[in-house]
Amino acid sequence: MEERNPQRWRLLGLLAVAQFMLILDVTVVAIALPNIETDLGLRRETLTWVVSAYTLMFGGLMLLGGRASDLFGSRRVVLTGLTVFTLASLATGLATGPELLLAGRVAQGIGAAMLSPAALSVVTKIFDAEERNKALGIWSAMGGGGSAIGVLLGGLLTAGPGWQWVFYVNVPIGVIVFVMLLRMLPVDRPGEDLGRLDVPGALLVTAGTGTAIYALINAGDRGWLSAATLGTLAGAIVLYGVFALVQRSVRSPLMDLRILTRRPVAAGIFMILVATALMIATFFLGSFYLQHFKGYGALRTGLLFLPVALAAIVGAQVAGQIVGHVGARVVALIGFVISAVGMVVPALWDGAAVVVIGMTVGTVGLGAAFVAASTTTFAQVDHREAGLASGLLSTFHEFGASLGVAVVSSVAAASLAGTVSTGFTRGFTFAAITAGVAAVLALVVVPVFKPSTGVVHAH
Repeated sequence: MEERNPQRWRLLGLLAVAQFMLILDVTVVAIALPNIETDLGLRRETLTWVVSAYTLMFGGLMLLGGRASDLFGSRRVVLTGLTVFTLASLATGLATGPELLLAGRVAQGIGAAMLSPAALSVVTKIFDAEERNKALGIWSAMGGGGSAIGVLLGGLLTAGPGWQWVFYVNVPIGVIVFVMLLRMLPVDRPGEDLGRLDVPGALLVTAGTGTAIYALINAGDRGWLSAATLGTLAGAIVLYGVFALVQRSVRSPLMDLRILTRRPVAAGIFMILVATALMIATFFLGSFYLQHFKGYGALRTGLLFLPVALAAIVGAQVAGQIVGHVGARVVALIGFVISAVGMVVPALWDGAAVVVIGMTVGTVGLGAAFVAASTTTFAQVDHREAGLASGLLSTFHEFGASLGVAVVSSVAAASLAGTVSTGFTRGFTFAAITAGVAAVLALVVVPVFKPSTGVVHAH
């Protein structure tokens, strides 16, 4: 057995900080969006892409990033991804119009898609046995905490130095982490005969999802059943079909599609997609409700999100304790039911306190759903496929974020643009119904088994 890396815990700390920045960048923008909209004069559709452009590239290219780290070595891909992400953060902060803002977000997503899987690959290589479980627990906690703290940090930065600092804050951290990783990251030999990168596959799956998101963002204005909306969605389905064909014909495909036919994996992916979509959608709605409709500042809004952020962590912790005893199906059902109850509150009543309470209750349920999703996915996965399974979970986590914002911005379009509250009511009602349907589907799709292995917490 090779000798353990004496700096492995420090290395884990640095890589976890890098991962923390990537996850933070999904939600840190939520509070800043109204200010960005006003400063740059953005339209609602463009504003939605400020979130979706990042999560779409992050999710769409994640499996390609993981494959690249196998082929070219994790060290090289981690450092390249961190460089791209840091420079892109600087460019996004400097934006004075929508073009550079969105181009910067796309580039941030590309950097994140390289950095995240390659960093995780380093963690799994430098730790073994029991230490690895402990390390992965710390890694997951950074991911989960990143989403929550992002909202609070977004409020502090937007209210203080300005929304640009939501992006600038990554630059000094990125530079420091890069310099330290350059010294500490072990040199790894790229794998022999691992085939080649399936770039067409990555581009097709990203294009398919991007097309679907485009259709959903514009559905609010064009009509959900209009020819333009249905035609664009049909285009997305065609792109997914071509992706499936490419995966069957290339020598080293991006992913073995057969893994999706396994019930636990399919159920886990469904849950992570819905839970993330609901969480990001309510953050988006809540941020606009409190700032646009109630006229609260970014700092006050960020602080009001603190109980919501803590709720996600509490939900995940409690679910992690009980999932081994009651099984993932029960946790998923209870999680989505609690989430639906939470969303119903702001759908029926108006008021800042009502919205915050509703979101807090709802997010407890979603925290539990994340744990159910990861334990289900990994329940019957061989250790050789753990990388692919975690890559899929992370991919659908980001796609869920993209879809959640796209759909809810269309449903609540009237209120995001003006001063009427009907759109918020509609948005929360839609979220409540979605959570309710997910609870029923969880009963049908989640297999009954109690995980015997250690629980893996999802981010």
